[in-house]
Amino acid sequence: MPPTFRLRPLHRILGAAAGLATAGALMTALPADAHGGGPGHGHGYPGRYQDVQLLSFNDLHGNLEPPAGSSGRVTEHEEDGTTKTIDAGGVEYLATHLRQARAGHPYSVTAGAGDMVGASPLISGLFHDEPTIDALNKLHLDVTSVGNHEFDEGALELARLQNGGCHPKDGCYDDGETFQGANFPYLAANVTDEKTGRPILKPYWVWKKHGVKVGFIGVTLEGTPNIVSAEGVKGLKFGDEVETINKYAKVLQRQGVQSIVALIHEGGAPASSAYNYDCDSPGAGDGISGPIVDIAKHVTPAVDALVTGHTHQAYVCTINDPAGRPRMVTSASSFGRLYTDTTLTYDRWTGDIARTAVRSANHVVTRDVAKAPDMTDLVTKWKTRAAPVASRPIGYIAGEIGNTGTESPLGDLIADAQLAYAKSVDPGADLALMNPGGIRAPLTYTASGGEGDGVVTYGEAYTVQPFSNTVNLLDLTGAQLIAALQQQVSGVNEASPKILQVSGGLTYTLDLTKSGAARVVVDSVRLNGSPIDPAATYRVAVNSFLAGGGDGFAELGKGTGVLVGGDDLAAFEAYLTAHSSATAPYPVPTADRITVVR
Repeated sequence: MPPTFRLRPLHRILGAAAGLATAGALMTALPADAHGGGPGHGHGYPGRYQDVQLLSFNDLHGNLEPPAGSSGRVTEHEEDGTTKTIDAGGVEYLATHLRQARAGHPYSVTAGAGDMVGASPLISGLFHDEPTIDALNKLHLDVTSVGNHEFDEGALELARLQNGGCHPKDGCYDDGETFQGANFPYLAANVTDEKTGRPILKPYWVWKKHGVKVGFIGVTLEGTPNIVSAEGVKGLKFGDEVETINKYAKVLQRQGVQSIVALIHEGGAPASSAYNYDCDSPGAGDGISGPIVDIAKHVTPAVDALVTGHTHQAYVCTINDPAGRPRMVTSASSFGRLYTDTTLTYDRWTGDIARTAVRSANHVVTRDVAKAPDMTDLVTKWKTRAAPVASRPIGYIAGEIGNTGTESPLGDLIADAQLAYAKSVDPGADLALMNPGGIRAPLTYTASGGEGDGVVTYGEAYTVQPFSNTVNLLDLTGAQLIAALQQQVSGVNEASPKILQVSGGLTYTLDLTKSGAARVVVDSVRLNGSPIDPAATYRVAVNSFLAGGGDGFAELGKGTGVLVGGDDLAAFEAYLTAHSSATAPYPVPTADRITVVR
């Protein structure tokens, strides 16, 4: 998911029903040997058709350990119409599931759709995501596109993750050994150097085995600069996803590669949150909305399947290509909770994929399988190194404080913490606004280690706010404040609203039956019970990402009298420490500041 900023640098800190999902399949109408034509085939020569297994996942975000709370669960539709939740995720389990899935499939390739790193929990983020790259190498990831979060620390850091080398400031972590980098290529076809016009990384990659060739083109969303800090994308240009994919599809075809998969860090929203929802019911593509639909409809028919991400949703859908032919579009949720298993039937006579035979399903990374020992060793190593920082208690909570919903309890808590910090440096501060995408996980009541239930550790707080943001203060007129609230649901945010979390005292009504900016009921906006005066000046606290106009909030970028404050995580820690204790834990906020009309 979006927002973002650079990861928090180390030197700043140290001071079987569950297994099978949407069985999306295009109509099967091939000769009898279509599925299972491997070398030999009983005749000493390859058959015409060869099934290629494509395993894929996206938006891991450095979640090496099983994600906590709702971030570590998926919803499953049952045959009787009910739903249930399943605990999922963790690279120890993901490795086992992927290895089991590959068994019996000699033609298997594993791909990602971006955001493998970035916004990571402390076990990875503390070490600039080197642990996650190591884990992906052990998972035998073959290729991935970049996502927006791959740019959190800038292009040079991304190049280091690809090519290896110790961190330029924090040095080598692994017993002084030089970090080796990713064994797989990161693809960035639509990310070019502004000066040279050339892609900063490989635009495509071709997987080959026994005469079978499948090309992969990787792109991130064109709007990456809107959701990453300006420093992270400095000197880079992000091109149109469709134009770029179509361009390189022609390049691959000229090289004799007819089977092509696009890895796209952009996604959609299915009509159901259940991972096994049939999004082709009642008709192809009817069950999904969002940017990926338009992209899929315009990507050249030369591309045989689209592996997508960014929205953290689970879907296996067919969307017609420009020629009117159904084409598979998949996404495996996020945080390593799911993986997608797609069968691409390769026609050796044409070198292309027999599209009518493509079938796909999402599978849950359940935690009822044996842990992969090599992954356990990896997690243990990095967890041990992070423990002195991660295990320190910083506060207490009375129950799980969630980060989901239009207004979330955790959003209220963080906004209140930022307002409290703002008042400590400027008593005239009036309110605080927090971007929802900057809240990466809930605060769970159940202990994650030996700290005890209800105890919040620094590691847990870091997982919530892993960005190197500062809490900034700026002056906005009442008219600008209203305009900023309207930008939540208009402009670039109209299709996918980004509702700012607000500090105590700011209230208003959000009417979702209307469209665009009209969704914000202007005369309902109140601060401490008084209407907002368009001509008055208000002192507003926001993080540095929002202060730069991030997430489409251009109005916040126009603030005056800017004061750059301290670290946002430090502000969160100080507030929670000051307002909770073992005998008086912080109560779960009621999240009642924004009235939503649906």
